[in-house]
Amino acid sequence: MSEHSGPHHTSKMAGADGDDSLYPIAVLIDELRNEDVQLRLNSIKKLSTIALALGVERTRTELLPFLTDTIYDEDEVLLALAEQLGNFTMLVGGPEYVHCLLPPLESLATVEETVVRDKAVESLRKISQEHSPVDLEVHFEPLVKRLASGDWFTSRTSACGLFSVCYPRVSSTVKAEIRQHFRTLCSDDTPMVRRAAASKLGEFAKVLELDYVKSDIISLFTALASDEQDSVRLLAVEACVSIATLLPQEDLETLVMPTLRQAAEDKSWRVRYMVADKFSELQKAVGPEITKNDLVPAFQNLLKDCEAEVRAAAANKVKEFCENLPEDSREQIIMTHILPCVKELVSDTNQHVKSALASVIMGLSTILGKDNTVEHLLPLFLAQLKDECPEVRLNIISNLDCVNEVIGIRQLSQSLLPAIVELAEDAKWRVRLAIIEYMPLLAGQLGVEFFDEKLNTLCMAWLIDHVYAIREAATCNLMKLVEKFGAEWAQNTIVPKVLGMANDPNYLHRMTTLFCINALSEACGQDITTKQMLPVVLKMSNDQVANVRFNVAKSLQKIGPVLDSNALQSEVKPVLEKLATDTDMDVKYFAQEAISGKLVFPPPAAETSLYVRFYRSGKPDDHAVFLSSSTVLSLA
Repeated sequence: MSEHSGPHHTSKMAGADGDDSLYPIAVLIDELRNEDVQLRLNSIKKLSTIALALGVERTRTELLPFLTDTIYDEDEVLLALAEQLGNFTMLVGGPEYVHCLLPPLESLATVEETVVRDKAVESLRKISQEHSPVDLEVHFEPLVKRLASGDWFTSRTSACGLFSVCYPRVSSTVKAEIRQHFRTLCSDDTPMVRRAAASKLGEFAKVLELDYVKSDIISLFTALASDEQDSVRLLAVEACVSIATLLPQEDLETLVMPTLRQAAEDKSWRVRYMVADKFSELQKAVGPEITKNDLVPAFQNLLKDCEAEVRAAAANKVKEFCENLPEDSREQIIMTHILPCVKELVSDTNQHVKSALASVIMGLSTILGKDNTVEHLLPLFLAQLKDECPEVRLNIISNLDCVNEVIGIRQLSQSLLPAIVELAEDAKWRVRLAIIEYMPLLAGQLGVEFFDEKLNTLCMAWLIDHVYAIREAATCNLMKLVEKFGAEWAQNTIVPKVLGMANDPNYLHRMTTLFCINALSEACGQDITTKQMLPVVLKMSNDQVANVRFNVAKSLQKIGPVLDSNALQSEVKPVLEKLATDTDMDVKYFAQEAISGKLVFPPPAAETSLYVRFYRSGKPDDHAVFLSSSTVLSLA
């Protein structure tokens, strides 16, 4: 702590008469001077409680001066203080006395640590709204001037964030002074100050009168956009969006466009990246005519940029840019100017560029219509579906539905289905997972016959995948397919294959049978569940692997509500009672839970799953075993 926090403050604030009401502040001072940072931090976080105990007058006359004098501490303590003071208005007596909070916040706005300064500025902006116009001119505006002309760059950067909150509510004389201060900071010797000014240029422009936007802001914008530091120039691009929305259309060409053209071809890739990133907003701000004449060639250049980061940012905006083109010339501009660039990006050397394009390219089909999609876009989709980068393939699969709306499922299946089948067997399990999640939608659109012919075998193969997440997703997928195609389809096509897995030598596949039965029982109905599924579940209660047996208990509980009461009493109950006396503690636990009927287990897709390797009867298990979270709890 600073020398200001010496004992004389304690005596001044705690008083010599031993007044008990002063005890909290004495504790605060002790804690604020404690060597332990955490104690100082806790003390600052209790400031509002202490202020309440002191009352508004003593908070103003004693607590705030004390805090102002002792602003020298660890950054996290100062950050907490800056945040607390932003909510202190009522604790100092309301808006009439809110100016009392300015001295400590002014000091905090000049410290070296950026996050503390930013928080102090945030609090100052907040309490500026609670100043009356008179107080704003008497107390707040002089603070902004002091910060703006401070010796250290830290205070000058903080000033940049305060001009826009006081400008609208002060007299015209003071407004002129504020504009002058802002102009000075825009040409400050320190790049950090110019950067702060550039970042607030758009915000400040919004509160200025239009004449001053043209006379003051445009010249500042031009100067900042030509700054020697690229970190300043790129922030000027952000301001360009705000400035362009404020100006009448006829002024844009002369006042904004020369600077914007220059930024789009800037020697620094970071500035060009910012132009690409803000392109859709710029497009809306400048309107259709300038878009056609200026922005289309600029966008082409950004899509062909030598830096991958710029190409990726531009690729991300392809769909949005095309959507916002003027309708009368949209198709012609896309086909002539944009599509050739897009075709090049499909085979870009950088995977981030290809991935960014893949996430939006499907949206072009709705803009270009069926014929153009089939002729020009489908070959690109196919190329991307076969791309070596999983992210690219994933982005294409996830957006297939908008292409389907345009060209129809037949056309889609003939061109893209072979590639989808190939991906369904992809070596990377996340790619397989993406295909599974898309399958119910695809199936609904293809129809049952087409599905059985082309995709049924795939769906069954996923059930015995070596990755648990795939088997789990495949189980959930089957349930959705049965809901779509009906119980009769399930009985003829799915159920026999699922039940056949009950005899698989791999116990993980036998468990998948149980998970499928859990998922399908409700969709298939009582008859199929009782006559076809239940006998298989009951038979599996004798399985030699305990994990299978305890899953039998869970399955019986899950399908119980679907079964008729006769089957429950005569077939299910005896098996559960037998499992309740099993030698394995997990099997016993789940059998007893099923008998008591306390738990209704969710389908496997919602189950919390864990892979654990554990020991049974002193022998290590050979497999990574799936256990539910409740099993792990019971083991613990």
